[in-house]
Amino acid sequence: MSYGVYQFNKESIDVTAAMQKDYDDNGYIAYKQFLDKEELDNILKVLENPDLIEKYGYGVPDGLGTKAKMVIWGHPGSDVTGMLARSEKVVNTCEQLMGGGEVYHYHAKFIRKDAFDGGCHLWHQDYGYWYQNGCLFPEDMITMFVAIDKCEKENGCLQILKGSHKCGRIDHKPVAGQTMADTDRLNAIKEKCLLEHVELNPGDALFFHANLIHTSAPNTSPKRRWALLHSYNKKSNDPIYKHHHPNYTPLTKVQDICIKECKNYTDFSGKDFMDPKSDKTTEGEKEKETK
Repeated sequence: MSYGVYQFNKESIDVTAAMQKDYDDNGYIAYKQFLDKEELDNILKVLENPDLIEKYGYGVPDGLGTKAKMVIWGHPGSDVTGMLARSEKVVNTCEQLMGGGEVYHYHAKFIRKDAFDGGCHLWHQDYGYWYQNGCLFPEDMITMFVAIDKCEKENGCLQILKGSHKCGRIDHKPVAGQTMADTDRLNAIKEKCLLEHVELNPGDALFFHANLIHTSAPNTSPKRRWALLHSYNKKSNDPIYKHHHPNYTPLTKVQDICIKECKNYTDFSGKDFMDPKSDKTTEGEKEKETK
């Protein structure tokens, strides 16, 4: 990426004026080494738990004969991923980038692109989905994308159109099992907004606006590409509909050290994993039903 990349400093986690300007102008900022090796290793103990995938994983067709594989849950829970979701460095960054105000955990998404496997995510805005859920203000919604493995062009890294969040909400249409931004409008935006490949090392993080247009290619390489995403919504933007993601639920922040100190790798109570049949914006199928 050419802009908006910063080295994370645990001694000073506040968003600077330069970071804020990059986020406002480009629709994202990236942090190098947002998670250190010890934090990442502790999170991996949850994500590599086979029960997580076998019980709650599913795939969404991409129209290319493959499926985008994921696990989605609504509430943080008390395991290590929940400590990450509630950590001060994550929550405070989200609140500051969105101009202040209380946020809550909207949902998390564990995206799995295994070696030689893992479908693409079609061009879309997150708000293209969340608009259908009754969220009114896209500027009050944000996602943190954490690279669990090295993310590069070869294994289907995230691609973004820099500054595309300023285009407002784009119409989205069902394509395969997903929801994709209108092709004619998308092609016009591609001529105006620079395409960036978000190549990240393990532990790097990208914070991006709900209207930023993005995609990712299939993984046809021998390299695994896993990512963990946590999305946040402002309390003041509580969705007007009850749906498959949480309405406003108070979030209790924890100190960053809890990411390392937490030893809960198997108790997923309270996370509220999503059944793909409950999501009216995709056509997901349980992995155990498609093996």
